[in-house]
Amino acid sequence: LTYVRDALVRHFGLAGKGLKPLAGLRLLDVGCGGGLVSEPLARMGATVTGLDPGRENVEAALTHAAGQDDLALDYRIATVEDLADEGATYDAVVCLEVVEHVPDVARFLETCAALVRPGGALVLSTINRNFKSYALAIVAAEYVFGWLPRGTHQWERFVTPDELARHLAAAGMSGPTFKGLVYDPLKDTWSLSDDTDVNYLAFAAKAGV
Repeated sequence: LTYVRDALVRHFGLAGKGLKPLAGLRLLDVGCGGGLVSEPLARMGATVTGLDPGRENVEAALTHAAGQDDLALDYRIATVEDLADEGATYDAVVCLEVVEHVPDVARFLETCAALVRPGGALVLSTINRNFKSYALAIVAAEYVFGWLPRGTHQWERFVTPDELARHLAAAGMSGPTFKGLVYDPLKDTWSLSDDTDVNYLAFAAKAGV
């Protein structure tokens, strides 16, 4: 959330102060799940559409958001293709921990990019593909720590930063810039880093106004 907030504040030239630093932005959270990202982004002042094809996921998000009528938050059971067919566009599309699960990354990112208005941005997070990521993101996360159900990830679907950059360029997005997300097991904390060997975030922009 810190990365997403700061990246959007910089890109759109927002003041970035106060409780609603993202006020005025229309955001799409692709693969929103239970709303863990959509809801905080809405609390930061953005108008957020949370998108997920799973009915149970959206129902969980709606349940958690119930009673928070002051949030500009809308959840939809649909796919990025559905929104693209409608001609919808947003100031920014946020897509966290989804890319590594789709069978056709190039086509998926092309559709996500189509949902970004000219001058807008795309924020992603995913997992690099190398031996280290297999050891940490699959063996450790799924079998040692039990953070995720076994079989959640398929190593061959992990995406390297170079591959992601090529797909984004083909989709008409500039950049991207990358930042790593690193876990410290001794302190039980996550932090932003220049180490993109395993988990990493990416920011790309679309030309225009």
